[in-house]
Amino acid sequence: MAQEEERQESVARTPMRSDQSIISSKKVSDHLANERTFLAWIRTGLATITFGFVIERFGLLLREMGFKNQVALLLPVPFSALIGISLTLLGTVMIIVALLNFLHIRRAIDAATFHPSTRFAILLTVLTGLIGLLLAVYLLLTV
Repeated sequence: MAQEEERQESVARTPMRSDQSIISSKKVSDHLANERTFLAWIRTGLATITFGFVIERFGLLLREMGFKNQVALLLPVPFSALIGISLTLLGTVMIIVALLNFLHIRRAIDAATFHPSTRFAILLTVLTGLIGLLLAVYLLLTV
């Protein structure tokens, strides 16, 4: 009888299997959400790199067709090449920052110490704002 009571007490002290699955399920869900966010930023970075390449090639096409603007005479390097290289570098920085944030969040989820950070959001907002600014300047100078 005493053994039966000890077994019941030990069962009462250990969490039930369903509780453990809920805890691990929540962690898995958090990790999957983190990975989806990371992949979205990778897509954004790759799109930025691709767009930079397209702008640089489009400027080359315009130069080959004989279309020149006043700014091209002032700069030793074509403006479309500067914008294209800038967007390519910006996309690369975006991917690196996204990777660092992904790894940081992954460690925080595993340690159960995750607190949302505004640094990452601010940094990526500034980077995407720079993309918009570069494109606006490019469009203003090519019109």
